[in-house]
Amino acid sequence: MSIKVEDVMIKDVVYATVPGSRDDALKTLKSERISGVPVVKDKRLVGIVTRTDLLKHPEEEQLALIMTRNPITISPECDISDAAKVILEGKIRRLPVVTDDTLIGLITVADIIGAIADMDIKDSVEEYVRSDLVAIWDRTPLPVVMDILRLSNMEASPVLNSNGELVGIITERDLLNVSEIEDYVEKSDMSAASDGDAWAWEGMRDTMNLYYGVSRIKLPEVPVKEVMIKDVITAFRRSEISNCAKKMCRNRVDQIPIVTAHNKLSGLLLDKDLIRVLIK
Repeated sequence: MSIKVEDVMIKDVVYATVPGSRDDALKTLKSERISGVPVVKDKRLVGIVTRTDLLKHPEEEQLALIMTRNPITISPECDISDAAKVILEGKIRRLPVVTDDTLIGLITVADIIGAIADMDIKDSVEEYVRSDLVAIWDRTPLPVVMDILRLSNMEASPVLNSNGELVGIITERDLLNVSEIEDYVEKSDMSAASDGDAWAWEGMRDTMNLYYGVSRIKLPEVPVKEVMIKDVITAFRRSEISNCAKKMCRNRVDQIPIVTAHNKLSGLLLDKDLIRVLIK
């Protein structure tokens, strides 16, 4: 049965506007418990901003300089398999639905996972499980965790204790939920001459002190075990596709750690990998 984008898309879309600030976008993501929003100007779609964008630009304040411009879009009449293909090829999580450049909806990986959950697909998830994942020690400080996620280009990571047992999972959402906006003043010394300048006499310099305000996202210096999700939803490599999709929908998670019978981490099932089932 063909399922159209307009059948599963979010119609009442939360969005940000430009001009706008990073603080406004961060408050929206926290309050709505979402990972990204379209950005609109004069009712027309001009960009999209995500948790990843905010974490990658912790010292930038203007939303227009943080957002991704000219985002990929889709028509409401397209099949969800087309949406899945565009999402995978574009390496994105949400796809604005537009008519004549006007935002009318949003289809996300989670919406497609919801459709898969209703398809009763009994094949195992094994071929969609990632083994090349990054796991984090439960005593790793949060600022380091943020760097690990950023450098590995991952939105979440399983957390292991000193015995190598799965004890939690940490996501970008968890990091942003405990983050703060830190404002401070920096001083820059702008010299009018360099050491090799013939006009500089006995090393003397004309120096102008420039003070300017800086804001950045700051994380507390606490170990990840104090913030991580401890009640982890898990599955096995032989678990059924639709059952795993139902777990993701029911618990509002984007990923499920795959474990062995002895609770040892075996892999990670991401929702964006699971939607590949629609374009096989």
